[in-house]
Amino acid sequence: MATPFTSDSEPGVAELLNGIVQDARQLLVQQLTLFQVEIKHDFHRTLKALMPMIFGVIVLLVTVPLLGLAAAYFLCWMWPDLPMWVALGGVAAGAVLCGAGLILWGKSQFDAFNPLPDQSLEGLKENIQWKTKT
Repeated sequence: MATPFTSDSEPGVAELLNGIVQDARQLLVQQLTLFQVEIKHDFHRTLKALMPMIFGVIVLLVTVPLLGLAAAYFLCWMWPDLPMWVALGGVAAGAVLCGAGLILWGKSQFDAFNPLPDQSLEGLKENIQWKTKT
């Protein structure tokens, strides 16, 4: 028998509280999933930004000594009066510029994004503020 204040079709307080708790739990799980996806996405972007820097270092370490010597000898062959130290210095300067360009290119890709999962953190902050107000 229904009391004057409740009816059989309306949910009770316990059911309403249970629904609120389940909704809050589901929202927390969704935000943690978003946080995880953002971390994975940012990790892949970090790897993508590191690739030019890694290749730049490999290029500098492997090829510069051989190509530098070859280019310096070529310059001395083209201009016999050119001292070897001038030819080596000019080639080294060109190699440094190429390597620095590759490293700066990779750094600019790092600067283009924020590695923190901002969307997830903002959502969690909003939920915490909402829960503390109620």
